[in-house]
Amino acid sequence: MEREEKGKLLRILIAAVLLTALFFIPVQGYVRFALYLIPYLIVGYDVLMKAAAGIWKGKVVDECFLMAVATIGAFALGIVRSGEYTEAVAVMLFYQIGELFQDLAVEKSKKSISKLMDLRPDYANVERGGKLERLDPAQVEVGTVIVVQPGEKVPIDGVITEGSSHLNTAALTGESLPRAVGTGDEILSGSINMTGLLKLRTEKSFGESTATKILELVESASSRKSRSEAFLSKFARIYTPAVCCGALALALLPPLILSLSGSAPQWGEWIYRALTFLVISCPCALVVGVPLSFFAGIGGASRAGILIKGANYLEALSKTRTAVLDKTGTLTQGSFSVSKIESLSLPREQLLEYAALAESASPHPIGKSIVAAWGKEMDRSRVSQIRELEGRGITALVDGKSVAVGNQTLMEELGISPEPCGDGGTAVHVALQGCYAGYLMICDSLKPTAAEAVRELKAAGVRKLVMLTGDRKEAAAPVAKELGIEEYYCGLLPQDKVRETERLLAEKKKRERLIFVGDGVNDAPVLALADVGIAMGALGSDAAIEAADVVLMDDEPRKLAQAIRLSRRCMRIVCENIVLALGIKLLCLILGALGVAGLWLAVIADVGVMVLAVLNAMRNLAVKKHIF
Repeated sequence: MEREEKGKLLRILIAAVLLTALFFIPVQGYVRFALYLIPYLIVGYDVLMKAAAGIWKGKVVDECFLMAVATIGAFALGIVRSGEYTEAVAVMLFYQIGELFQDLAVEKSKKSISKLMDLRPDYANVERGGKLERLDPAQVEVGTVIVVQPGEKVPIDGVITEGSSHLNTAALTGESLPRAVGTGDEILSGSINMTGLLKLRTEKSFGESTATKILELVESASSRKSRSEAFLSKFARIYTPAVCCGALALALLPPLILSLSGSAPQWGEWIYRALTFLVISCPCALVVGVPLSFFAGIGGASRAGILIKGANYLEALSKTRTAVLDKTGTLTQGSFSVSKIESLSLPREQLLEYAALAESASPHPIGKSIVAAWGKEMDRSRVSQIRELEGRGITALVDGKSVAVGNQTLMEELGISPEPCGDGGTAVHVALQGCYAGYLMICDSLKPTAAEAVRELKAAGVRKLVMLTGDRKEAAAPVAKELGIEEYYCGLLPQDKVRETERLLAEKKKRERLIFVGDGVNDAPVLALADVGIAMGALGSDAAIEAADVVLMDDEPRKLAQAIRLSRRCMRIVCENIVLALGIKLLCLILGALGVAGLWLAVIADVGVMVLAVLNAMRNLAVKKHIF
């Protein structure tokens, strides 16, 4: 419990003890008024100050204003009713008890996320002069070798240069199983080194590292409001002045009508009913319960390794009916290998060498697989004039000879007729000095849970599944068939993916939402275009993180369906809170106006509804971290 909550609890206890004691002190008149004023001010001075500040700033009609008017009015009625001040103090006391419950619930939600997102390390170990020196991670430059000892957090993204260990990546991916790593493996900041000592060369600055980016995503998520929250903000601005006018009418009109008809006006009774009406009308269950539901929903999803950038995307996810999936790296492993080399005019090893040298600077997974297949040390001085052609391949000069490595589209652009290739993978064609030289067959395998992920998406209510890929039909068709995806489009350039997604967006119904799931830089335009863009295992891709609305902390496709289910549960809880708050409010408002409900029942109903809404919202935090 924070200091502020402890202070509020202490004030509540003191006020409760003093109020109880006053039942046994037989005093009347101004002394009784002064004695009751003491516990009232102890427990409610902050509410009165906030109400005064709201009036000063022109924001009159909020819950603090309503509570101040209601309790001060109850004190005024107490003077008329021969010293009956108990109700005024009790109303403020119960209201503060409800506020304490709310504060504790919000604090619990924040702590749950903070604990999960406690990724930012305090220091980085740099070896200097045979000794380890602890530095602020922000001071460590890219390319520095740092030491991570057992039990320490990895401070900055890097590649292991020495050592092997097991990493706890639960805070990053939501997975409990340790990950084995060794020399050459890339590891992300925020992981915890469990066993062996590691030395790694930093690949990014601290500000660009994974842990920092995740924290920024979580911190900014609450600033993006959903349509439900935006509606409630407008509703509260209209609702509160309306009930204030209604309370004023209830206090004035019936007595005036009674007076004109010759009956006793009963001003005290109708003013009391108006004050009761004001207390009941406080919309705190709505303005607290709904945003807290979304906040807890985002926190619960992050515990499962699903980062949602805002409540608006959480709401949009719940309406998903169309899912567009990239193939490579999303449904397949994305770890390619050369399975076949077919050369026409030179030895196969030499064809591979030319292709590897041309691809030596390429960040693309296929290019990296060709370099890995060559497996020898590269002499980059042999390569010049490298030109990467988006979605088609690469051209370069190798030993002064023009080399083109890419797909059939690139060959056709160069006026070269490639040889027909069989099934079994993606064909990468090679041209040397403007003549066709042969091709490399690159294989990629399905992720173990891809088929199950597709079934779960259909079970979650996704009616239309579409696969987009840059691969040719011979490579795409077997994947689509095995996964049960009936609609797929192949041989697409990045702009083609954008065009197809625009068409699908135009075809869907107005209230339905389309998600696109991709894993790399080339998918960034479509991630930004979709109703909800989901970056799949793309923590290393800055472009994907920036463009995506949801980031999956690992590359597990089954989490797509889990994200949709979590969003729908969150929206169900939001609707429950709205119906609960408005339903009970309406009933109590009617009872208060009729004089059936007094101030006691009004404040208990108000605080009770708020507590129920808060507790219901907190259900969103109860999310299983692991889906396996």
